[in-house]
Amino acid sequence: MITGELKNRIDSLWEIFWTGGLTNPLDVIEQMTYLMFIRDLDDTDNTHARESAMLGLPFESIFAKEVKIGDRVIDGTKLKWSVFRDLPADRMYSVMQEMVFPFIKNLNVNKDSAYSKYMDDAIFKLPTPLMLSKVVDAMDDLYAQMEKLKESDARGDVYEYLLSKLSTAGVNGQFRTPRHIIRMMVALMEPDAEDVICDPSCGTAGFLVEASEYLRANKKEEIFYDKRKKEHFMNHMFYGFDMDRTMLRIGAMNMMTHGVESPFIEYRDSLSDQNPDKEKYSLILANPPFKGSLDADIVSADLLKVCKTKKTELLFLALFVRMLKIGGRCACIVPDGVLFGSSAAHKAVRKEIVENQRLEAVISMPSGVFKPYAGVSTGILVFTKTSHGGTDNVWFYDMQADGFSLDDKRTVVKENDIPDIIQRFHNRDAEADRERTEKSFLVSKQEIVDNGYDLSINKYKKTEYVPVEYPPTSEIISKIEELDVQIAKEFKELKAML
Repeated sequence: MITGELKNRIDSLWEIFWTGGLTNPLDVIEQMTYLMFIRDLDDTDNTHARESAMLGLPFESIFAKEVKIGDRVIDGTKLKWSVFRDLPADRMYSVMQEMVFPFIKNLNVNKDSAYSKYMDDAIFKLPTPLMLSKVVDAMDDLYAQMEKLKESDARGDVYEYLLSKLSTAGVNGQFRTPRHIIRMMVALMEPDAEDVICDPSCGTAGFLVEASEYLRANKKEEIFYDKRKKEHFMNHMFYGFDMDRTMLRIGAMNMMTHGVESPFIEYRDSLSDQNPDKEKYSLILANPPFKGSLDADIVSADLLKVCKTKKTELLFLALFVRMLKIGGRCACIVPDGVLFGSSAAHKAVRKEIVENQRLEAVISMPSGVFKPYAGVSTGILVFTKTSHGGTDNVWFYDMQADGFSLDDKRTVVKENDIPDIIQRFHNRDAEADRERTEKSFLVSKQEIVDNGYDLSINKYKKTEYVPVEYPPTSEIISKIEELDVQIAKEFKELKAML
């Protein structure tokens, strides 16, 4: 979470935009994202150069060659943040407007790529050289502060805080899934180099970015030494859909900054007939929108066959089943109501996953996980598509702490169940003897069926009641009488003083 000095620096940067005339929060976030991307290009290019040297792989900097912009041919190194940031304000503004921005708009030669699609209509909106100079200096200060916090997910927290400005301003109201929750879900799923990964409601592509980072950390040799797998990683592994072009633009830049050259990130209403995907993906990671309802007329007919409803959280679950290949896995966040809702649609979706697929885990999360943006209680469903059943024993975990306080401040605390969740999930066979009074335990499919496919942990968890001994009633009454006498005496003394 953003706190202290980092928050102050972002607020100061925001104020520079605001006082300079950019007052639409969406415009501010877009421009800040462009500038962060331009700065990241320089840092990422240097990082990739070092990594390639360590691995003995060939590397060519994107700034190495001469770059053609319009009728001019310029030295690519002049487009590096570390170079133009030291120019006088007027010259820096000219370089940014006439060279750097056209360069990033045409950075990806594949005109069908997500990056090219959503940068085509990007506009540089900073109005004056003085404002640009102030913003560049403030951005350097912000990155210096993030560098001090390199052990935490400072970059992700900056994005979260920026997006919270949208919610505060009442525009769209997007906010990202906390990065430590995304990281936990990715660790539960353990993506591999052959996966085809999708988030049908991707926003700024947080799940896709974290999956790519997991693969870089755990499958580096497999991905970067195998030409076919590297090409798959760069161009055919990651798919994301959303209905907000600004989020898509940020998502495309976010993925490119994290070293994925051409993710498939597209404007699409995933629940409608414009989404034809069936049995295409081997892994789905998602936190689909579950606020409000929608017009059933636009929903794909085959989703309504599974559950006739207008509730997006139920329709997305049906969609995940449809989009997964046989053997494909899903980890998704759902509101608690999905787990125990009594409507026909709620029961139909749960029955589909329990009876026709293989439900593996239900992780109950505390209501404070999404604060300060939302206080809804949520859970994580983990299942595998089989189309022929296979649910046996379902693993339940009652998460009580995620490493942060569960109030609006979300400060770091020692209590954190996430490492335990990951370790126990990957060793579920050892959970068979766990008591229902503990944080995690197994529940048989038959018991779930007998309870109307209810997946709420409170249905199965047992609470230990410790008897409390109170003093006899006569002793309590005697104590009250003593207190009454004391109160009367002191009240009399107080009255005498008036």
